[in-house]
Amino acid sequence: MRGFIGNTDYDWYRFLAAQPDIDEVNFWQPSGGGGRFGVVSPGEPFFFRLKSPHNAIAGFGYFASYSALPAWLAWESFGRTNGAADFDEMRARIERYRRRSGATDPGRPGDYAIGCIMVASPVFFPQELWVREPADWAPNIVRGRGEDLTRGEGLRIFTECLERAQQLGVPTLLAEPDRPRYGEPTLVKPRLGQGIFRVSVLDAYDRACAVTGEHSLPVLEAAHIMPYADGGTHDVTNGLLLRSDIHRLFDLGYVTVTPEYRFKVSDALAEDFHNGRTYYAERDRRVVVPDAEWMQPSRELLAWHGESVWRG
Repeated sequence: MRGFIGNTDYDWYRFLAAQPDIDEVNFWQPSGGGGRFGVVSPGEPFFFRLKSPHNAIAGFGYFASYSALPAWLAWESFGRTNGAADFDEMRARIERYRRRSGATDPGRPGDYAIGCIMVASPVFFPQELWVREPADWAPNIVRGRGEDLTRGEGLRIFTECLERAQQLGVPTLLAEPDRPRYGEPTLVKPRLGQGIFRVSVLDAYDRACAVTGEHSLPVLEAAHIMPYADGGTHDVTNGLLLRSDIHRLFDLGYVTVTPEYRFKVSDALAEDFHNGRTYYAERDRRVVVPDAEWMQPSRELLAWHGESVWRG
C-alpha cells in the first residue's frame, strides 16, 4: 500500500483544523492542467505536510478522487472545506500562487481551472501531536511525493498518524484494528462527503445531464436516488447527473428513472400544473449512464425511487 505526502499551505491547515466535524476536504492545486492524480489509488492515505518553517505532518485523510474544476465550481461543491472562509479568500490564495507560476487568468473571477484532490475522512492534529516528516525529505520537493507505507519511514509515519487519531478519539479506517503494531496496513473504503459525491457524479456522467445531454455546468446537479436523509449514501451508484429542473421534479416524484434506465414522467405533472410538454417529450427515453458498471446507478435504488417517491 502507498500513500502521498502533500505539501500543505499553513493557512489552509489552520483554518480547517478549527472546523468541527468535517468529513472531506479539497486539497486544491492552483493549476488544473496537470491531468489526473495517479500517485495513489482511492482509499489510500494522503498526508498533509506543512512547509517550512514547520516541516511536519499535521494530519491525514484518504484519497477519494481527482478532478480539474473551475474555481467557482470547486467553491460551490466544497465551500469552507476548501480551507477558506469565503470564495474571495480562496481566490486570493489561489491567485497568489498562480501569479508566482506566471499563469494568466480570464477576466471573470474564478473561471480558471484548478486541480482538486479530494480527501475523505480528514484528521488534523494540534501542534503538540504533529508527526516528524520523513528523515530523507528533500527541501526542493514542491508538491509532494508518494511513499511506501509498508516499511521504513512510510510505515512509521502512517503508524504514528493512526496513533494520533486514536488519541483524539477519531475512528481509523483499518479493516483489522487489533492487528499487530507493525503488521501490513489494510484499509476499508472511506465514507464520502457531499462535495466528493457531487464531483464524482459530475465526472462519471462526463459532465452531461443523463436525460437531456445538457453540458452547461451551472445547471447540472448530482441527484441522490435515495435521499441522504432517508439513509442514502454519497456513493456514485446512488446518483444521477440531472439538469436542475429535472432534479427538482425527480426529488418530488414527478419523474423517475426505471431499473431499465428509462425516463418516466408521471401523469400527475399535467394534472397538477396543466403543462409539462417539455418533459413528456422525453418520456421513455433511455437515459445515459456511465460505461463502467461500478459507477452505474443502482437498479435496486431506482426501484425504490419508483415505489416510494414517483407519483406513478
